[in-house]
Amino acid sequence: MTSYVLVPGAGGVAWYWSRVAPRLEAAGATAVAVDLPGDDESAGLAEYVDLVVAAVDGDPDTLLVAQSLGGFTAAMVAARMPLRAIVLVNAMIPNPGERAGEWWDATGWSAARVAAAERNGYPAEFDLHTYFLHDVDAAVAAEGEPYQRPEADAVFASVCDFTAWPDVPIHVVTAADDRFFPLDFQRRIARERLGLEPDVLPGGHLIALSQPEALTNYLLSAW
Repeated sequence: MTSYVLVPGAGGVAWYWSRVAPRLEAAGATAVAVDLPGDDESAGLAEYVDLVVAAVDGDPDTLLVAQSLGGFTAAMVAARMPLRAIVLVNAMIPNPGERAGEWWDATGWSAARVAAAERNGYPAEFDLHTYFLHDVDAAVAAEGEPYQRPEADAVFASVCDFTAWPDVPIHVVTAADDRFFPLDFQRRIARERLGLEPDVLPGGHLIALSQPEALTNYLLSAW
């Protein structure tokens, strides 16, 4: 049976995949959304990786899907065990040995985000609605509020302990209207760090909430 393991971004909330996992299962797949202890200061990347490895449960036919900060966890999981493929969704793509807290300056993220805001006419000053919820249905956003938690500093201080991306298919998904990681920025990072061209889908940074059908169809085709 087709197996997907879904890794959330900052906060580590499995609920983020609540619109995608049931659609995958309706198509005959198994889908496990991993809940990570995002607000636990004692849990770094190593602890996240252990939880995802347990979810994969030794199945080499797993397609590992990682959102945003989850890209750092995915790189280390892939170094520990065989996978069928990796899908990085609006993801932070790490270099070996990089810390998530260093990634922002190393990639030039801030300047890219501000430039995109000025070019496209939305505020450069960060706020949750402008950058994360602008294309998410208000009812879905309200449903998610009880699940939200901050990301502790521990993961950002952790070293992404891998030596190279594995020789398995890697797919990079970029949302066309992502304001947090703008399209041109994601394209550049995917080219520089993986030598890949992203596949562009509609939606913003929280694409699994705003465009779950488009993302699900992509994941099914990626298998």
